[in-house]
Amino acid sequence: MCQLLGMNCNTAATIGFSFTGFAERGGRTADHKDGWGVAFYEGQGSRVFHDDQPASDSALADFLRRYPFKSRIVIAHIRKATQGDVSLANCHPFQREWLGQTWFFATNGDLQQFQPALDGSYLPVGSTDSERAFCFMMQSLRARFSGRRHAPDWLELAPAVAEISAGIAAHGNFNFLLSNGQALFAHCSSQLHALQRQHPFPTARLVDYDLSLDLGALNHRDDRMALIATEPLTADEHWLAFRTGELKVFVDGTQAWSAVNEATRCFPVASTSGVGRGVRAPAAFGNT
Repeated sequence: MCQLLGMNCNTAATIGFSFTGFAERGGRTADHKDGWGVAFYEGQGSRVFHDDQPASDSALADFLRRYPFKSRIVIAHIRKATQGDVSLANCHPFQREWLGQTWFFATNGDLQQFQPALDGSYLPVGSTDSERAFCFMMQSLRARFSGRRHAPDWLELAPAVAEISAGIAAHGNFNFLLSNGQALFAHCSSQLHALQRQHPFPTARLVDYDLSLDLGALNHRDDRMALIATEPLTADEHWLAFRTGELKVFVDGTQAWSAVNEATRCFPVASTSGVGRGVRAPAAFGNT
């Protein structure tokens, strides 16, 4: 399956250090090499980059490692295809608009027999179950808050997102990151971890790349940030695993809300035989 990386901060920060390690999993330290993408919010605007090549060998990914984009919310994804061909149209994060806000969504999972009735307000461009789930989620939110002229606050959205997610997760593993630029929603069916960073900041060491960084030299005393990843990206930091069925909401660099659906279960990981670019022997860090 795929891997996720998210960041939520109280002040705009760069994600180059974390993305450096994350991109290695796109073909070098793991076999998630069927494309990748990353989305940044910048004020009312946003930037999104996609590539259908392995992230570990991508010139565009290398550019993003080095270019100091600053953002309060970032969503990144590396793909290991389970449904849908290897193409730009099937690269996450997916993007839609609702009530004047840009929404980004990326998922790690595999939904079976999931064919929701879509009313045409949101339709997939590609052929993945992931984008179909995103369209259904946006359609469901739009229906639930119909008649609104302004976007609902994250606190109103959180229980609605949790309920919709629980229904979708009945069809298979549904780990995802979702944002409207105000909050970062993170849901776990099978595997997801979160890390809180704040003063005093440590020196962090990447798991997948020989690189350490003194975060204390780069951040101020009042800075806060939360990182979310499928698997921990750094050694010697306290990453916390999500519970199965848990939705967490991160605002201004800290966890602001959470709920657990006890009915959600973790499904066996689907085989990717015959899908995507196949498996390349991983390097010393092993297969994720």
